Amino acid sequence: MMGGGNMQQLARQAQKLQQQMAKKQEEIEAREFEATAGGGMATAKVNGKKELISLTIKPEAVDPDDVEMLQDLVVAAVNEALRAAGDAMEQELGRMTGGLSMPGLF
Repeated sequence: MMGGGNMQQLARQAQKLQQQMAKKQEEIEAREFEATAGGGMATAKVNGKKELISLTIKPEAVDPDDVEMLQDLVVAAVNEALRAAGDAMEQELGRMTGGLSMPGLF
């Protein structure tokens, strides 16, 4: 049984890494990420689970004759906040795995 001890040690290390990554993922999911669009006219806040928590629109951004612009501001703010949450998850967990590709993890 050549290398049996090494395999057990490797399995323990992998399990420890998995537990650490799960803890880090929970920490990131609890964080909030905020982004603005249109020079601060629309602000979106999401959590690390990529769920929209709040959306703030300044009254001066509301123009009944230009609803499209308001829609674009909202979409841009939400997408940027979601991107920030995704980037944080990728960076934090990427540091733990040393850049290993782990499909389906996040």
